[in-house]
Amino acid sequence: MSKIDTRLNVSPVPPDEIFALNGAYAVDPHPQKVSLGVGVYRTDDGKPWPLPTVQKAEKELVVDDDLFRHEYTAIEGDVPFLGIARDLMFGFEGKQGENEAKARIGSVQTVAGTGANHLGALFLAHHMKPPTVWLSNPSWANHQTIWELAGVPRKTYPYYHAATRSFDFEGMMSSLESEAQEGDVVLLHACAHNPTGLDPNKEQWVAIADLCERKKLFPFFDSAYQGFASGSVEEDAWAVRYFFNNKPDMEMCVAQSFSKNFGLYGQRVGAFHYCTNRASTTIRDIVVNNLCHLIRGEFSMGPRVGCSIVKKVLTSEELTADWHQDLQVMSSRIKAMRKALYSELVRLQTPGTWEHIIQQNGMFSYTGLSPKQVYALKDKYHIYLLKSGRASISGLSQKNVAYVAQAIDDVIRNEN
Repeated sequence: MSKIDTRLNVSPVPPDEIFALNGAYAVDPHPQKVSLGVGVYRTDDGKPWPLPTVQKAEKELVVDDDLFRHEYTAIEGDVPFLGIARDLMFGFEGKQGENEAKARIGSVQTVAGTGANHLGALFLAHHMKPPTVWLSNPSWANHQTIWELAGVPRKTYPYYHAATRSFDFEGMMSSLESEAQEGDVVLLHACAHNPTGLDPNKEQWVAIADLCERKKLFPFFDSAYQGFASGSVEEDAWAVRYFFNNKPDMEMCVAQSFSKNFGLYGQRVGAFHYCTNRASTTIRDIVVNNLCHLIRGEFSMGPRVGCSIVKKVLTSEELTADWHQDLQVMSSRIKAMRKALYSELVRLQTPGTWEHIIQQNGMFSYTGLSPKQVYALKDKYHIYLLKSGRASISGLSQKNVAYVAQAIDDVIRNEN
């Protein structure tokens, strides 16, 4: 082979596991194949579900030509959309002190939740220079990549207790208490933790907030599933709102995604919110100015069409009510599939305990399956999930749940 003449210093990087898995599933001709990998909502027929409310909004927007002229917005994004996104996340709704609270929040539009996480990491790396960012172990794999690219050293805090398949609250608190330093960033999943599906309860969230305040840590919330996890936008935003309202002397930020709760996966709709403390609200506009500087150098401004859909829905009482019903449809089906899988495994007397499947929350379940068992599911049964054992519950249906349970029962018994 001839030598490649280049000035580049590049080496191959591993392919993204989720997209590679989805690609393998797509070309698998097996009639009973099941995709439990990619995190997208599917109907009981295994098909995409454009939210009926979104479809209504799209039809109404087509009539309003001004919104579909494909013009530039502003560097910070669609300004009315940003106010709507902020209010959905923080839940002001005419509460006392609303104007003072809003004055603490600087918001910009991003390229979905991934872009919000990236922009936030880049901004903090430039302007706060945190010694370390603490990620849960495990966490969404892309968190590692995002903070690596931002150049911030990464450490992990315990999150998943494998023996009990439960949230390791004691391990998390002990690790952050003993090792985290002032100025460190702590990345927190607002709800429906990816990949475990395990969330702190409200009492535990209060303790986490107290720890962050006392040790002067910087909370960075990733909110990807508001309304999708429980069916309630208020319940799924509880932790974010508690930190913001009850710790006003602590700065924090939120990466907000509309991919899951509006079904706008390909439209890339998101926002990043930086919350100043109540003594430094005068820097909010400077924060936004610096965020815009980063945005201008990367993508100039957020996409227009998707945020127009969100804005149309959330400025109409009728469409907002319809959207809340859509959230109930999605969250209820996920919960029903959790119960169905659990019931089948119990019926089969599959070795082990499976209560964690119904105790977990949101789209994903950390099943407890080993990599060997995951590979056996793929090779023998054409069932696709991540090697960590994370399964997207949305891929289950009334048609395939018994098949999946039987396959899991088999690999549990024979692939140790």
